[in-house]
Amino acid sequence: MTTAVLITGASSGIGRASAERLAKRPGFTVYATARRPEAIADLAAAGAKVLALDVTDEDSMAAAVDAVQEQHGSVGVLVNNAGYGEYGTIEETGMDAVRRQFETNVFGFSRMIQLVLPGMRAAGSGRIVNIGSMGGRVTFPVGGYYHATKYAVEAITDALRFEAAPFGVRATVIEPGLIRTGFGATAARTMAASGEPSGPYAGLRAAADEQMTTAYASAVLAAEPDAVAKAVERAATARRPRARYTITPAAKTIIHSRRLLGSGIFDTYLRLQFRSTK
Repeated sequence: MTTAVLITGASSGIGRASAERLAKRPGFTVYATARRPEAIADLAAAGAKVLALDVTDEDSMAAAVDAVQEQHGSVGVLVNNAGYGEYGTIEETGMDAVRRQFETNVFGFSRMIQLVLPGMRAAGSGRIVNIGSMGGRVTFPVGGYYHATKYAVEAITDALRFEAAPFGVRATVIEPGLIRTGFGATAARTMAASGEPSGPYAGLRAAADEQMTTAYASAVLAAEPDAVAKAVERAATARRPRARYTITPAAKTIIHSRRLLGSGIFDTYLRLQFRSTK
C-alpha cells in the first residue's frame, strides 16, 4: 500500500516543486491541491493526483482530506505549504489584509493539521511537514505581520511535535530563506499598496523594496524551489526527521547572527541596510 501525500498550495513555487519531486518517489501517491484545480492540471502528467483545496474554506479542506482518507485510510504525509506574504508597516497595513493573511498562514494551516491528525493517530503513523520561513526566527521591517504568522508556525509545530509523538506522528518545520517564487512579487505589490506614496513610511518602503529586489536577484542569497522540495522529501522519509530544516546558507547565517548579536546590534545592522529610511 502506498503512502498518501497531501500538499497544499501546489500551484507554484515550493508546493509545485514538492509535488513534482515526491511524485517521482516510489511508494508515494501525491495529492497536489490548489484553490483552482485547473492551475495544477499539468501535475497529473507528472504522476500526481489533483484536488481542489482552499485553506480558507472549511468545506473545501474537509472534502480534500476525506477524499484522500477514503482511498488510503489516512493521510500519510501532510505538506502544509499554502501561504503568502502581505507586506506593509505595522501602522499602515489594513486590518482586513492582516486578517486574510492570518486566515491562510495560521488558521487554515492549523485546521489542516486538525483534520489529518485523527486518521494519523488511528494509523499509528504520519508526518506533518510545515512550511515556515527564516522569517519565523528573525524579523525585518515592513514585514511584521507576515513574520508574526511564521512565528506562529514555529510555535504550533513545536507544540505539535511533542503532542503527536506518542501516536507515531512526526512534525517538522521547514525554514526557507529567499526562494525564487512568486512570493517576492506578491510582497512587493502589497507593500506598494499599503501606504501613501508621500506618507511617513515612504522612504522605508522604498528601501525595503530595493533590498528585496536585490536579494532575490542574488545567486548567493536566493535559491530555487527545489532546494526546499529536497528538504520536504527528507522530512517525509527520514527515519528520524529533524525538528527544523533551514534552507540556504544565507538564512542559516542570518538566524545565527541574530541570536548572537541581540536586539541592539541587529537593529544597528538593519539601520545600515535600510539607510534611506527617514
